[in-house]
Amino acid sequence: MIRPACFGYNVQTSGSNVFQKRPAMANSEIQKHALREFDRMVELLQQAGIVVEVIQDTPEPCKPDAVFPNNWISFHEQGEVVIYPMMAPNRRLEKRKDIVDHLQQKGYQVTKLLDLSAYEDEGKYLEGTGSMVLDRTNKLIYACLSDRTHADLLKLVADAFQYQVIAFHAVDERNHPIYHTNVMMAIGQNFSVICTQAIPDQKEKKQVLDTLLAHHSQLIEISFAQMHAYAGNVLYLLNQTQDPVIVLSASAYQSLQPSQRKILESQGHLVIPEIPVIEQTGGGSVRCMMAEIFLPILP
Repeated sequence: MIRPACFGYNVQTSGSNVFQKRPAMANSEIQKHALREFDRMVELLQQAGIVVEVIQDTPEPCKPDAVFPNNWISFHEQGEVVIYPMMAPNRRLEKRKDIVDHLQQKGYQVTKLLDLSAYEDEGKYLEGTGSMVLDRTNKLIYACLSDRTHADLLKLVADAFQYQVIAFHAVDERNHPIYHTNVMMAIGQNFSVICTQAIPDQKEKKQVLDTLLAHHSQLIEISFAQMHAYAGNVLYLLNQTQDPVIVLSASAYQSLQPSQRKILESQGHLVIPEIPVIEQTGGGSVRCMMAEIFLPILP
């Protein structure tokens, strides 16, 4: 997780992210609230037994979305690290090799670095586990195609890791494309969350649902309103004792029906941070703030 130094409203991403809301408060106030929300979320994760590697954002250059590292980097089981091509020029500034070096110094093993940044020059983008919802157990990539998620780069990553791609198109109730897959769906060990209303093509919807139900016994279907409250932006984690922990924001939790909450509660311990300023200003929620580390650790 990246502790922000310059959090704020990113005008370079607002055109494709309808979840962003231009704030009324001053930049200094936004940053102050974001830090408070971030620190409290880290505290709640640690209380649940999650190991959190907190990296301090560098103040220069200003990176308003640095708090969302999962878009530019992912870590994998065999020691691979992937760096992704980002659509907004100021988000490309978030990429820091020193973070990979820091994790190696802490004992994490890196065997391969796959840097896809060169595709930015071709106008092709794939924004990490924002663009892709990974089912690592079943080697599946769920991805809604958009300006930030290009099909040929999905295939490149899928081939590199021997995954199958389940690609589809998704829009909100106003027919705006969904910018990142992880705001409309999430998967855990035995459950999945998805806004099926967002997939207009019936054939694509059937493929997605059939695949989810083949691997996850519990399906939580969320509405457009719940999606906008970030009920799809959920992350399933394992803590230090390998117990399941499910992270979702307070706004997401409050939007859920009792029956939906019951399913999540049956699947793991819930961690529910309150991050309204980060959500409204940044257009992303808790899942976007965490880049999970699957790298092997030296004994």
